[in-house]
Amino acid sequence: MACTCKYKTPQGFDDLWMVSDGEELTGLWFEGSRGLLKRRLGRAERDGAVFRETRRWLDIYFSGRQPDFTPRYRMDGLTPFRREVVDAMRAIPFGETATYGDIAAALAKKHGIAKMSAQAVGGAVGWNPICIIVPCHRVIGANRSLTGYGGGITNKVGLLALEGHDMSMFTTN
Repeated sequence: MACTCKYKTPQGFDDLWMVSDGEELTGLWFEGSRGLLKRRLGRAERDGAVFRETRRWLDIYFSGRQPDFTPRYRMDGLTPFRREVVDAMRAIPFGETATYGDIAAALAKKHGIAKMSAQAVGGAVGWNPICIIVPCHRVIGANRSLTGYGGGITNKVGLLALEGHDMSMFTTN
């Protein structure tokens, strides 16, 4: 059964829920997010090693720095396409963004095809069960719009601002 632990975020962000199988992180969602609402949370546990490791990572991240390690995590339901999109998201550096179209174009090039759907990439980005650590918040619309974040636009705006972005460069349609 899954173990859960709530992480108290700094002011301006919704709190986070960590989910683990006892060994690895299997979910990290903002409270009230679509991803979390789809899950049945298990028993509470506060002292598991993976939760301590994830709390330490989040503490560093919310202090405005990129952590130099990654907590152990596992993504159930990871198809080959989702894996490619997750790898693309993980390659977006702290403080930078990429568009859905950028990722689609890179994957199309990798596979030697003319075009790939940015909407398909959006679906894979939205599926991500490990927010922030797998930085889906860094993926934006082609017109610099901040739409489509399952954790809530307010949290996406806050995460990008925390990473040093000039928020006047984005729109929130």
